[in-house]
Amino acid sequence: MSNAAHRLLWTVLALALVAVGGAALAVGLGWLPGGGAPLLAAGAATWWRAGTPWSPLAVAVGGVLVTLLGQQLLVAGLRVPGQLAGTLAHPGDGRGRTRVASEVLTAALERDLCRAPGVRRARVVLTGAIGRPDVWVEVCLDPDAGLDAARAHVDAAVRRFAATIGCQPAHLDVTALVAESPR
Repeated sequence: MSNAAHRLLWTVLALALVAVGGAALAVGLGWLPGGGAPLLAAGAATWWRAGTPWSPLAVAVGGVLVTLLGQQLLVAGLRVPGQLAGTLAHPGDGRGRTRVASEVLTAALERDLCRAPGVRRARVVLTGAIGRPDVWVEVCLDPDAGLDAARAHVDAAVRRFAATIGCQPAHLDVTALVAESPR
């Protein structure tokens, strides 16, 4: 669900709760008829009394479920799209730290790899220690792509990547897949 959809959902939910609260306040103050009437209709009151030991428990369980769903909605609404928990950090010169989400770095390397002629797609995974990460690269090539040119481009892209993040990969694993049919 997008941020706009979450905002719309929260707005509708808030308006419904305000309307229910306003109606209850108006009935309580006598501005609307029905102030002396029971809260539950006769059928609902009979059902409530029929399930006497279980009715409060059922309402409590329903309340807990609604609370958990609301908490999930709140967490989803506060989540920042595209931000992952994994980050690479470099201590710098002592005046502070630079933190970059690993997804940003892998996406940049994937874009760089996909610029090479004959490369259909690339996938990059970073693992390991911050100072010397392991880099796993998977490149899907066209059948007519030159392997030597692709190898040279991957090598240059990984060198640029290492210079950008300021550390050398401890392990580099490149898998080249050749597609069965041309585009």
